[in-house]
Amino acid sequence: MAVKYYTDDCSYRLPRKRLTAEWLRRVAEAEGYELGDVSYIFCSAQRLLEMNRQYLGHDYFTDVITFDYSDRKGARVISGDIFIDVETVADNARLYGFPTLQEMRRVVVHGVLHLCGQGDKTPRTNAQMHRKEDKYLKFWEEQ
Repeated sequence: MAVKYYTDDCSYRLPRKRLTAEWLRRVAEAEGYELGDVSYIFCSAQRLLEMNRQYLGHDYFTDVITFDYSDRKGARVISGDIFIDVETVADNARLYGFPTLQEMRRVVVHGVLHLCGQGDKTPRTNAQMHRKEDKYLKFWEEQ
């Protein structure tokens, strides 16, 4: 079981990959799951827009799309592919007044929370997602 990092149509490199993988293992464990094979694919805004159109039928930019291959009921192992648009993450960081790396970590953990079954489509589930992101960003700071 491993966390792997790739790029597609961009040159982004996430710093501290091993520490990030350990952090994500702790997040999954805190949510009641084991971290399985999770791939992060950092890509351009155009690439993620194309995926959003093709796979979700949405014609807009987004910062993350998660493809979930988890076995949450049986073995309780989370696995999936998490595509992150590095350009939109940087834009959102500027918009919300956060350092870009902090916003990237928020999106990275957001993807794992989706694999753990956390939704964000209703006001209630979106608020839950934000609370969990904040909680687990504190886990990062405690490492």
